[in-house]
Amino acid sequence: MKVSWQTVLVAVSVAVSLAGGCSPSEESPPSSSEGSTLPTAADFPGADFIEGRVISGSNSAEAGVWVIAETGELPTAFRKIVVTDEAGRFVIPQLPAATYRVWVRGYGLADAPRVAATPGMTLTLRVEPAASPQQAAAIYPASYWLSLLNPPDQSAAWASHFKLGCQLCHQVGSVMTRTRTRELFDAGMMKASYMHATAEGLDRSRLLDALEDWSSRITAGETPEAPPRPRGVERNLVITQWAWGDGFTYAHDEIATDKRDPTRFASGPIYGVDLANDRLLMLDPVNHTASEQDVPTLAGFDTPWCEQTYKPLGGDKAVAVGFGSLGCPVAGTATGFAGKYMNPANPHNPMMDDQGKVWITTQVRREWGEDVPAFCREAPGIGGNYHHRQLGWYDPGTGQVELIDTCYGTHHLQFDDSGVLWTSGDSYVIGWFDPAKYDPARPETLEDAQGWSEVAVDGDGDGEKDLPLAGFNYGVIPNPVDGSVWTAQPGGDPGGAMDFRGRLVRYDPATDTHEAYTPPAPGAGPRGVDVDSKGVIWAALGGSGHLARFDRTRCSRRWGTGEQCPEGWTLYRSPGPRMRTGPDPRSEQSADFHYYLFVDQFNTLGMGEDVVVMNGTGSDSLLAFDQKTEAFTTIRIPYPLNTYTRGLDGRIDDATGGWKGRGLWFTNGLDPIFHSEIPQSYVGQVQLRPDPLAR
Repeated sequence: MKVSWQTVLVAVSVAVSLAGGCSPSEESPPSSSEGSTLPTAADFPGADFIEGRVISGSNSAEAGVWVIAETGELPTAFRKIVVTDEAGRFVIPQLPAATYRVWVRGYGLADAPRVAATPGMTLTLRVEPAASPQQAAAIYPASYWLSLLNPPDQSAAWASHFKLGCQLCHQVGSVMTRTRTRELFDAGMMKASYMHATAEGLDRSRLLDALEDWSSRITAGETPEAPPRPRGVERNLVITQWAWGDGFTYAHDEIATDKRDPTRFASGPIYGVDLANDRLLMLDPVNHTASEQDVPTLAGFDTPWCEQTYKPLGGDKAVAVGFGSLGCPVAGTATGFAGKYMNPANPHNPMMDDQGKVWITTQVRREWGEDVPAFCREAPGIGGNYHHRQLGWYDPGTGQVELIDTCYGTHHLQFDDSGVLWTSGDSYVIGWFDPAKYDPARPETLEDAQGWSEVAVDGDGDGEKDLPLAGFNYGVIPNPVDGSVWTAQPGGDPGGAMDFRGRLVRYDPATDTHEAYTPPAPGAGPRGVDVDSKGVIWAALGGSGHLARFDRTRCSRRWGTGEQCPEGWTLYRSPGPRMRTGPDPRSEQSADFHYYLFVDQFNTLGMGEDVVVMNGTGSDSLLAFDQKTEAFTTIRIPYPLNTYTRGLDGRIDDATGGWKGRGLWFTNGLDPIFHSEIPQSYVGQVQLRPDPLAR
């Protein structure tokens, strides 16, 4: 008699996990109950899912816990994560043929050992409660642990600077960062010259006092509040992950399609940049293969980023300007990672055009004033200032990389509806590049293809640009509703000239005018910026931990230095624990860090048009905000711990295929990647089912 998949039951007894609460190692052998005969996929032709139930104690259902299936049998490591429903049931859908290790992770539980399974099987997974509060807390996101930190004098400004400076590359609150002595904290900051500079700006002694107090309380057993388990629509999420890169990959951002039309390049490769190793990363999600493409420089330029220098046009002395990450220690100290980051190009952000070319911001040459293209050296804001990175593109059809020199610096990039490419990344100008005017075979077209405008506002209302606003323009987005272009200047420079709250800057190409808008307190540190279909601007406030909405149509006055339109702002504090930044709870900041954000104008995730998805970079999550209900949905990524998300993108592979035809894409951009529970970068997709059992 043929047995159907509905009637197969594999009972699994689960013991308490490792004392620290971490998952079994990747090399742990699969386990099953003694004497069980495990069916194979051949017993159930065509099945591409594993289903079952999670129970504990006297067969009590465990609702809102994650079931994880992972395999190393595909060309690249693969895993899929789902959540149990109210009855503890689960379905892990769309599994390629392979043998999987299936296990359970949930708040309040000990991690379960892995169980061997193949598509077509039904499992009963038994779990046990965590043995102690400390074991339970071992899988809490880093932001929950960071909430235990006491900022000096409960200063919101200090906390904002701390988050903007100390979490640019990795989480603070992870197991690698929260249990150290004062001496180890101090020595650790010397291993990367940027960390050292950040510590100096925060007042090193006060920083070490705060970290020592924080770590000593954790070492003594203090734990944060418990995160809530997924509930409601959060249980309908499916997360798929594919490994790419290697043990030193710094996967900064990824792109899946043309942001202006997410139906383009359906089921095609996902592209990312490895900032640390000058590589373009590629994933084929259909065949589960990962590959790489080197990103070159011009004329053999090969100075690693952390060793680079700048000399202004006409200057006689070069100064150090490189970014000192791991492997670039303070002079006189040592590192075990010297030479691991050979990145003269340090590519930062990819974006696809309507032809499928992958454009990137990347350094192509030395960045001295005398090396800037001759036609722009004497231009205001150019020759006498430092500008980091230029442009390039990768053509999947030819496999070639084309490098483009620009007068201005670049960081992020976005196409407008006319095909012009707008860039952030300069502290003095906003730059743009028109691919239609550029022919690589005719170098003389380079000048006509690019342009820039010095950022200066009307500070006194006389209609003239009279106040230059120097500040690093981080995020960028063209507004298709009115043709303006917006950038975000985070601030966050302790002791710098800019208010720590930062600002948004608007540029109108039609009039060559700029405007600036500073978020009202307690908002601080705008980084990522995007626009919804109505032309409203959204920003991720990395310093204070808010999602910010800015509607310029509400402004009674638009000229000024930034304080003139508080009525245009609406702030939404992100979910999760708060930092201790004042006696008034309204002044407290979220302990989370928000690296960037993405407005899902085309409903690529399935939560609705114009849902705003913000990186929960410190909380192993993505935070989806519904404008209609003004409520957040937490998309928790429970494994591997210390998932540090950056750029986001949505793609529709099949507009008629329901939930299976669309998804939100992200990458784990942690640096160094060995801080991760699995020391390997990956690219991920989030999909939203109609219910937790949809196949």
